[in-house]
Amino acid sequence: MDALAATIDELDWVPSPMVRPLNRLGIKTWRDLLEHYPRRHEDRAEFSRFPTTSSDKPICVRGIVQKVTSRYFSGRNIVEATLDEGESGALSGRLACRWFNQHYVQKMLAAGQTLVVFGRPKESRGRIYFDHPEFEIVEDEEENLIHLNRITPVYPLTEGLRQRPLRTLIYLAVTRLDEIEDQPVLPGYVASYREAISQIHFPDSWIKLQRSRKTLALAELVGIQIVVENRRRNMVGQPGHAHSSSGSRVEQFLQQLPFKPTRAQKRTIQEIHVDLAADRPMARLLHGDVGAGKTVVATAAMLEVTEAGFQSALMAPTQVLAEQHYQTLKTWLEPMRIRIGLRTGPRKEDAFLELEGDPEIIVGTHALLYDSDPLPRLGLVVIDEQHKFGVLQRGRLLAREPVPDLLVMTATPIPRTLAMTLYGDLDVSTLDEKPIDRKPVITGVRSSRKLPEAANFLRERLQANRQAYIVYPVIEESDSLSVKAAITEFNRWADLLKPAECGLLHGRLAPEERESVMQRFRQGEIRVLIATTVIEVGVDVPNATVMLIENAERFGLAQLHQLRGRIGRGQHQSYCILMTDTKDPLALAKLSVLEKTNDGFEIAEADLRFRGPGDLLGTAQSGLPPLRVADLLQDADLLDEARGIARSILDRDPGLQSAGNQRFLRIVNESTKGGTTLAS
Repeated sequence: MDALAATIDELDWVPSPMVRPLNRLGIKTWRDLLEHYPRRHEDRAEFSRFPTTSSDKPICVRGIVQKVTSRYFSGRNIVEATLDEGESGALSGRLACRWFNQHYVQKMLAAGQTLVVFGRPKESRGRIYFDHPEFEIVEDEEENLIHLNRITPVYPLTEGLRQRPLRTLIYLAVTRLDEIEDQPVLPGYVASYREAISQIHFPDSWIKLQRSRKTLALAELVGIQIVVENRRRNMVGQPGHAHSSSGSRVEQFLQQLPFKPTRAQKRTIQEIHVDLAADRPMARLLHGDVGAGKTVVATAAMLEVTEAGFQSALMAPTQVLAEQHYQTLKTWLEPMRIRIGLRTGPRKEDAFLELEGDPEIIVGTHALLYDSDPLPRLGLVVIDEQHKFGVLQRGRLLAREPVPDLLVMTATPIPRTLAMTLYGDLDVSTLDEKPIDRKPVITGVRSSRKLPEAANFLRERLQANRQAYIVYPVIEESDSLSVKAAITEFNRWADLLKPAECGLLHGRLAPEERESVMQRFRQGEIRVLIATTVIEVGVDVPNATVMLIENAERFGLAQLHQLRGRIGRGQHQSYCILMTDTKDPLALAKLSVLEKTNDGFEIAEADLRFRGPGDLLGTAQSGLPPLRVADLLQDADLLDEARGIARSILDRDPGLQSAGNQRFLRIVNESTKGGTTLAS
């Protein structure tokens, strides 16, 4: 049995009171404890001197508590601890640590204690402050081997778990590795697992720390690449069917469009044509910027499949987007007498007479997964905004023989490192051009105090016969969130923008009501749509040229770019106004990216930097394990190496049965629960 698989409640060296909080951190086994990596390290062999000026860079200092006070100011409780540098003489310094509305801190601190403090120094009225710093009380000098006079790890915590006890436990977990047989980090590699784990937690030097982190990052990326490579082999290894045609329907479709396809669209249509002609299932990702024309490419693919005598299914994450696609396809394809059906939870509609036969193209939401109507000749599945669907949901549509071809689309451009990780099982097509007649959207970040001026600008655009969106992060006000809400603000805007008619759109409306509001907005009867992110994708009204987003800091960067993509779709200049009250420098830096560029690929790279790849992996949608130590920005150079190692491991040991590959088998099995298992 794998000793590291022992659960922590079975380990006699883990104190029983720590088991529950450890479980809350997702730590169930000895291995989980070892893989609970530090979020940073502090050099406690030599502390920084007390600062004398403000700095954006956090520092670690050590001092002695002189006094602890508590007071109320502007409705807030402020706990303040004054620290002395502990060195006598004219050069010794003092600083104050402050915590707002954290009463428990006062109970933890007392004069005479030695503290290690980590935070950003701020100068105010001749004093240096650390606001809400992290701190640790130096208690037992005999434990300094673990906590002081070394490069010291600092770990993520949870309620009921303090830093020093957790650090002590992980130190014990590392030293206990001497009791079990050591293994290389990767099959065929010299690097020792025991050495790498020891040095990433309690390094002898910064060089050894970086070396061990790189080694473990490579091993982690190999595990992820084994998962995606296994998915790819399962997909292409299943029986497929060629869905090639003469291309006459595609040619007719492209010629009747009111615009000329871009070179990128033509290139991608050809890539898909080659895939459809093969007798193995296509597995392709189509990504590109907002407005790059993915729907045209997907329609061409579906037309080729229908000409070959098969059906296509287009699945969208929301009813609004599904109905938008349905209306678009009816406009484009009814003149070609293509039979189109719509299947959403509350709605079923066919744009043809039943006696003509089954639909050739079916558009729908998740309802397609559970549709009782059979799709006996399903040749192609197109999934739009696929990141909003889980891997297992995707698999449900494909669970038939022969396996249909698969085209997944996203309007969020994907950096190469993320594409290789999240979508390594798919071939990738990129739409890197936009129609030449599209004008860049002018974007501005404005304080909420400027709302009257923004309202005046909206009125000017409405008087010029344009339309607008006003977007809110939530539907209704909440005591727990200090943000504006669509329902609450609707009446205010309706009054401000008279006589222009305003409409309200959000996810809680009945489906028929949502469709009615959208139809009236498309037809121009509703001039201003007050909405939530239900309009994030798929809504296409060329006359809408203004988007005002309230509490813009509450949205992700990619989501804001998606929302902005609802305007700038016609011949008129469009404007996006991002309203915010935030003073957070990071949030303002994020919003400023949108002011500077309309390039979705540039925005995607910035989003990856701001959010971190850890937020984008390990989700139910990706079906991948979370990144614990690897960083897709910092370790981009390791991805190609990891992919090569993963493929060679699966070539030699497809079932991952050898002792050195057991941990990879565990990763694959965890990622495929209820889904596709290992290729054999």
